[in-house]
Amino acid sequence: MAQEIERKFLVDTTKLPPLPRPLIIKQGYIPAQNATVRIRRTDDQAYLTIKGRATGLTRSEFEYPIPPSDAEAMLAELCEKPYIEKKRYLIKHQGHTWELDIFEGENEGLIIAEIELSSEDETFEKPEWVTQEVSDDPRYRNSYLIGHPYKTW
Repeated sequence: MAQEIERKFLVDTTKLPPLPRPLIIKQGYIPAQNATVRIRRTDDQAYLTIKGRATGLTRSEFEYPIPPSDAEAMLAELCEKPYIEKKRYLIKHQGHTWELDIFEGENEGLIIAEIELSSEDETFEKPEWVTQEVSDDPRYRNSYLIGHPYKTW
């Protein structure tokens, strides 16, 4: 079974390095009871992702490529609104790749750094621009932001 082990952090934007070209991401969520079902469109690719409930920092994750036209149809017909819109920057630091998400639309102003790990106890060095950990705060989950946009906090 595929698993995701992810930690999330807030960011000090005054300490960010020069950023590479971003991925433009639009994603939505299909209502489900026992899982999170996400449709994600990035540039010329699209994915269907199903995530299980978290146990600590770990949860099951199944991701499948789908045709971009199918993703657009699912976003329009099946997903809750508003969509999650963000620019994602991949930043290498000390043997890990950090995902820096700068949110737009209804979540404009929110900036999150994520790191995926191979185990919950894996050690890593935080870049100087990474600040407070918010991994355990459900408000920072993209699926939560659909119903509770950052602009309303």
